[in-house]
Amino acid sequence: MNGLALHERPAGSASWRIALPHSTAAVPVARALVRSALTEVEHVADCDTAELLTAELVANAVEHTAGRGPIELVVELRPTGCQVEVHDPDPAPPGQLTRPVLEEPDVWQEGGRGLLLIRALSSSCGHRPTASGKAVWFRLPVVPAQRRPV
Repeated sequence: MNGLALHERPAGSASWRIALPHSTAAVPVARALVRSALTEVEHVADCDTAELLTAELVANAVEHTAGRGPIELVVELRPTGCQVEVHDPDPAPPGQLTRPVLEEPDVWQEGGRGLLLIRALSSSCGHRPTASGKAVWFRLPVVPAQRRPV
């Protein structure tokens, strides 16, 4: 066995989909699912960043959408990276995700930085309408071999 076999990308796609409660309890569950998905198939996207951005998307869905219906987390692993989507029942697009930031968040406020983190740390992000509301997503690329922890 040569050393390169330890760092090969998954040959195809794999995906996970789970309904989460419309409560803050969904955030740690979503983080754990993303970490499990990335480590289960030994995927080489950045787990820590994936967890952080997933937590931001789920927290936003819980905080900024009305209703008690579940939100849905979709994790798709691809040979080029991973995509995480959070589906919620509100059709309104998330503010400032794909538009230029006109004003910086107030440094004294606790919130207001989640979408900035998603924009800054993902390779791409966006939202799309769904039959029951919207999906907000981000993508992370595969981490190059020279940048992976040993």
